Amino acid sequence: MLALLAVVIVASWSYLLAGAGMDMSAMASTDWSPGYATIMFLMWWIMMIAMMLPGATPMILLFAAVNRRHRNSGNPYVPTTLFTVSYLLAWAGFSLLATGLHWGIKQAGLLADMALTSQLLGAGILIVAGIYQLTPLKQACLRHCRMPAMYIATHWRPGTRGAFIMGLQHGVFCLGCCWVLMLLLFFGGVMNLYWIAGLAVYVLIEKTIPTGNWLDYGLGVVLISGGAWLVVS
Repeated sequence: MLALLAVVIVASWSYLLAGAGMDMSAMASTDWSPGYATIMFLMWWIMMIAMMLPGATPMILLFAAVNRRHRNSGNPYVPTTLFTVSYLLAWAGFSLLATGLHWGIKQAGLLADMALTSQLLGAGILIVAGIYQLTPLKQACLRHCRMPAMYIATHWRPGTRGAFIMGLQHGVFCLGCCWVLMLLLFFGGVMNLYWIAGLAVYVLIEKTIPTGNWLDYGLGVVLISGGAWLVVS
């Protein structure tokens, strides 16, 4: 299971590395046909897989171990695969919404070469992301991501259907934890590899340290301050 997850993560990052070398100005100027919109959706979804799957790996491996002990027969990898797929489907839903937002910002003339052209909109994204870092909802969702054993103990469902539901639920908690951070990609530049890597590392640290409220609050203050500076500058 670990080898399979590693293959998916490496493939996702390889896609991002290849995309980072493309001419973003040419890609961004393409008309939003259904085919192009599909490409943009896949771009967003692969970005989410590359950024979020490393942080979800401890949860997936613990689920696999618990599931192996619960099952007396059958292939133990099938439920774990369903858990992982449904987790990624939750991020596919976010990617669909992000693609729609991407299109809307582009149509409004506020996006060029995959980066925002409006300083005020960029400031708004920073401030909203910073405020969300300070909310109880952020912390409640983060606890489920940070404590895999607690999540499995309180949300356990047997069978393949249960595995699918558990993965989807965990994906929703993960979305509640990180969706605003993913919107920061608009500020830093969609397909900006340094920005993607920085957010991915932050999410991984945030999910793996035992108690990191100080980290969330600190980033919140930094984001709010940065947004306020952009407003007045």
